[in-house]
Amino acid sequence: MGIIAIDLGTTNIKVASYTDEAKPIQLFSEKVIYQSENNMVTFDPEQYFDIICRLIKQCCLASSPEINCGCLQIVLTGQAESLVLLGADDRPLMPGISWLDSRSLMQCEELEKQFPSTISYPITGQPKIIPTWPITKLLWLRQNESALFDKIHRILLLKDYIIFRLTGEAVGEYSIYPFSHYFDLTRKTYWDDILSYVGIRGSQLPTLVEPCSIAGNILPSVSQKLSIPSETLVNVGTLDHFAGMIGTGNIRQGSINESAGTVSSIATFAKDIPSADAGIPFYCGPFKNSYIYLPVCESGGISLDWFKDNVLGGLSYHDLARGIETCSLEDLPVFLPYITGINPPDYHPGTSGVFYGLHVNHNRFHMAAAVMTGVACLLKKNIFYFEANHISVNQIISTGGGTRSSFWCQLKADITGKPLVVPDNTEACCLGSAMIASVNKGIYANFENAARSCVSIKSVYTPADNHLCQDIYSKFTHVYDSLFPVN
Repeated sequence: MGIIAIDLGTTNIKVASYTDEAKPIQLFSEKVIYQSENNMVTFDPEQYFDIICRLIKQCCLASSPEINCGCLQIVLTGQAESLVLLGADDRPLMPGISWLDSRSLMQCEELEKQFPSTISYPITGQPKIIPTWPITKLLWLRQNESALFDKIHRILLLKDYIIFRLTGEAVGEYSIYPFSHYFDLTRKTYWDDILSYVGIRGSQLPTLVEPCSIAGNILPSVSQKLSIPSETLVNVGTLDHFAGMIGTGNIRQGSINESAGTVSSIATFAKDIPSADAGIPFYCGPFKNSYIYLPVCESGGISLDWFKDNVLGGLSYHDLARGIETCSLEDLPVFLPYITGINPPDYHPGTSGVFYGLHVNHNRFHMAAAVMTGVACLLKKNIFYFEANHISVNQIISTGGGTRSSFWCQLKADITGKPLVVPDNTEACCLGSAMIASVNKGIYANFENAARSCVSIKSVYTPADNHLCQDIYSKFTHVYDSLFPVN
């Protein structure tokens, strides 16, 4: 008996073992190798699968005898948009296309004209067509690699491909398909109009199933390769952000999950399907008939990484924290954290970052604190937009590297006016996946029981009741509004 959670990461693939009660045993990871040239970012799908197999074998071997592989369940989570195309022999026709690939900018413009947001947002939940979405890359292939495009037999997202390699079943689950931009999330079926425009047939696409459901048993050949029984079940799991929500106990409306990593994501369960003009990125959730709002801010944690590496000379987080302690919030410049363009709730990709209000008395630590404050204000801006659309936010659950800074955590609580909670488990995505298997196996009657047993809290930051942080946010928005015409 036991559980194997697989996180199909962009930077690292992680494989973790758990008991049936979702108690952690072992975790192994390995970096993903990419080829990058001329805005094209690709990877070898077969190599990606081989890494997974190697990590599963390592994990099972290291976990023995704590797990008995005779009643094993494998659960998948991870990225959504990376694309794998198979030929008639069900082998990859070409390298996999990463979601990081941005070759399809011109195709975005074409699709935006044909399917403006007034049409596409109510169907896909996406306010903008961006190069991340697989539909744009498929149009690029049709227009630039037509001979290869004509040979496509199966169109799979990365998680679909791994499920297919493990079980032989071509299935995809609802929570990742809104990222394709060819999925109708209210009808839970493919969007025929845009597929027809790009030249995609329904027979090329996988069968769609509920998140957290069983795809099937692993193939005998995979069973032999991994030295685990063929009775092993493969659970399709859910998107990594949503598995992380489960792994932090965020399983109902009212809390938001903030992933304080290089890219900051902000996720919360939705009460209703949004109005056609809400403009907040919207997805199918991990539970049946659930939906989630998920704005993703590329200029989140990367702003501090950029400043630390390029201005502070790679200063350690410990020394950075000591330097920031000498700074007063009343004396900081304003930093607009848009070094990768405007992020949700605004969409203006050409806009850039700004330091405003620098004085001779400011040093590098004042500027670093301003960067942290700017990111906290971006979080506040998204929460304000949630609440303006009648989405209640009672607390913030924060995960990722940014939680190592108690200064930053307290600052986010103060700026937003919301309590900020840091869970004890740092591998929330894998833990959430293990909890999915535990509920599926009947170990826990429901996710509420699983959360009570599996999730513990490390720290709670209570917002200070003062006007200073309100003034800081007001100044941030005033600088943003004033500079927007120039910037």
